[in-house]
Amino acid sequence: MPGSCPCAVPHNLDRRRFIASAVAAGSLARFPAPAIAQTPQPRVDFHHHVAPPAYKEALRKVNLGEGPTLNWTPQRSLEEMDKAGVTTAMLGVTTPSVAFLGKDDAVRVARECNEYAAALRRDFPGRFGMMATLPMPFVDESVREIEYAFDALKTDGVTLMTSYGDKWPGAKEFTPVLEALNARAAATHVHPGAANCCVNVMPDIGPSLIEYSTDSTRAIASLIFSGASARFPRIRFIFSHGGGTMPFLVERFNNLPNSDKRYASFTSEGVVSELRRFHYDTAIIAHPAPLAALTTLVPISQLVFGSDFPFRAATKSVEGLKMYFDAARMNIVDNENAFRLMPQLRRA
Repeated sequence: MPGSCPCAVPHNLDRRRFIASAVAAGSLARFPAPAIAQTPQPRVDFHHHVAPPAYKEALRKVNLGEGPTLNWTPQRSLEEMDKAGVTTAMLGVTTPSVAFLGKDDAVRVARECNEYAAALRRDFPGRFGMMATLPMPFVDESVREIEYAFDALKTDGVTLMTSYGDKWPGAKEFTPVLEALNARAAATHVHPGAANCCVNVMPDIGPSLIEYSTDSTRAIASLIFSGASARFPRIRFIFSHGGGTMPFLVERFNNLPNSDKRYASFTSEGVVSELRRFHYDTAIIAHPAPLAALTTLVPISQLVFGSDFPFRAATKSVEGLKMYFDAARMNIVDNENAFRLMPQLRRA
């Protein structure tokens, strides 16, 4: 019956009471009841933003940048990390990265962002990791920055945006970038934004509410159905916010090869295999509905902790996740998967 699903959370029922009642009813029987004990250290935050001075300056010049970005400091990150038990934060810039700049400025600001993140990693050993900024959508320049970031700065990975204008990562124009990332088996965090097509669709509602998660799904679809994810299997993609709306649209992904002859070479098994190969961070999905959808589709081995600081408190992410995962599974999300993705973090 419509509305009878036990996973629908009444507006007057808080999350802890919902989880307890759902477990009792058997609707979350696949998952152990939430643990009371604190999750052991370490905890690696894969969705944690950095705002270098050069980036803030560039944003201010064109009247961009939200308060959390413009007010960010390393000390604020460290204070929040300590509150949430985060030992290492993987630093990456937020939307719109440097895509709002012309080529020369994009190259310069991306380089300054990377030098700044590398200095923080050096000055605070073990506390910060680095996900390099690329001057996308400028392809040749981005390939050169990949080389510099890995060879000179020894970056831990890179950050891509879900779209650039109205092009998504699987677009053929971006093939050289994917080739360079694949050659280095690069951990690649994909951060959402709003594509040109969908800016100001609802003038009274900002794009982060709906469009960011939708654009994550578009990015995933572009990589799979362009064949890029299969051609470049060494890239270790990490999608923000649990993959956006993708877990709720997986049946449509599965049916596309049957409904559109252009994709007849794909199989539903192959599509799902790609989805289960990707990694997903938990930023802003610390709620039973998205967690249930995501963990039904992909194994827990593909989840990594994410906070979205400074836009969300890392403590809130920890609290929400601990209401859903028991201590053993929380530990897998907190650090085991991170160490598998980036063994160097274990030695930090």
